[in-house]
Amino acid sequence: MRTQFTRELIALTNDLTLMCRLAHDAAERATAALGDADLAATYEAFAIDEQLQKMYSACEARTVVLLALQAPVARDLRHVVTAIQIAGELSRIGSLISRVADQVYKYHPEPVAPQPLMDILTAMGRLAAHHTALAGESVATGHQPVTPESGTPAMDQLQRQLHSALIERTATETAIDIALVGNSLERCIDHTTRIDRLIRFLDTGIPPTAQISDAG
Repeated sequence: MRTQFTRELIALTNDLTLMCRLAHDAAERATAALGDADLAATYEAFAIDEQLQKMYSACEARTVVLLALQAPVARDLRHVVTAIQIAGELSRIGSLISRVADQVYKYHPEPVAPQPLMDILTAMGRLAAHHTALAGESVATGHQPVTPESGTPAMDQLQRQLHSALIERTATETAIDIALVGNSLERCIDHTTRIDRLIRFLDTGIPPTAQISDAG
């Protein structure tokens, strides 16, 4: 029974690692779609998110079975509960990336934004993709890096640049859509930060809320 439970945990971790890779790929394709007004890359981002959502449903079902049939305790329970939370964060990243792709589709064949604003948006997309990849490394190993790299300050700076550029524009539909793209990419970083805290919880037992307090 214990051996089977261990195998299920390993399979669950492998699924989460694949979900991280999918979320990273979706962010990369959406960023490429943004920069080049590329409809093919847009469709790829949609397809990857669809696969990501299916995997989320499968992970959710797997964790329910583990909780119901194995009745894990202590660290094993922490592992299972953390896994479904991480899967949820990755699912939300996929949904946010699809919102970005939606805007590319809406404006095609024109770009979503003028070039100066597009440079900011693509930088935000690359940052979101990078930190999703880092989250994948943490999920695969079960440990945070010794010196975790936070994407929040860099993303905050890019968001301020975007807002400064948009403030000079009237509140047109286009300006609102550009702001929504920036907001979606910024929120991706929020979810990768949450994944980092969940990995730390799995590794140390320190709840994410206590980590937030420590950071403050």
